[in-house]
Amino acid sequence: MNGPALRAVIADDQALVRTGFGMILAADGIEVTAEAADGAEAVDAVRRTRPDVVLMDIRMPRMDGIEATRRILDGGPDGSDGTRVIILTTYDLDHYVYAALTAGASGFLLKDVTPEHLVAAVRLVRSGDALLAPTITRRLIERFAHRQESPRTGLHRDLSGLTPRELEVLRLLATGLSNAELADRLFLSPTTVKTHVGRILSKLDLRDRVQAVVLAYESGLISPQGPPGTG
Repeated sequence: MNGPALRAVIADDQALVRTGFGMILAADGIEVTAEAADGAEAVDAVRRTRPDVVLMDIRMPRMDGIEATRRILDGGPDGSDGTRVIILTTYDLDHYVYAALTAGASGFLLKDVTPEHLVAAVRLVRSGDALLAPTITRRLIERFAHRQESPRTGLHRDLSGLTPRELEVLRLLATGLSNAELADRLFLSPTTVKTHVGRILSKLDLRDRVQAVVLAYESGLISPQGPPGTG
């Protein structure tokens, strides 16, 4: 296997889930550096072992997965630069998922995920991509974005630094279009679209496409009813 070994932490209050996921990852050459039974243990495990990816359950005692995700990704003393978080959930539209995404998670997986999908998801997120298809992200945000009285997203970025084209790309990205679909819609090459998306993430200091979609809704650039001015 080329490159450094991928390292992961598994945080779940069910020992059977931790053991099963750990066996799946280990069988594919992914090193499980630690397991955690609650959010506080997860934060400590990340601080000690500096994994590439954390598989994080949402509902755990002492500290839930949302707070643990926030502490890991906020850049503070408990955080770890470069670590990505995948949320584990039982229900695909659990309202906690939206809170986890706004805390900085790179996506979510259902706990009944297949072994192949689990491994692929960990590797995808480690590569710097977002796990969620934008359409799934949008569905979550449309359902929950306006129910949060005071969302702690930290994503209220100034969009004035984006070019008109980049704003257009961001609006369309938030409607769930893939890079290939963006290229077709805007009559651009896929490479050009990828460049635009990369510049948007860089200018707005966003981790991935999931955060870009969250920002588009939280900033009012797009509403759940649809993107303004994209006709």
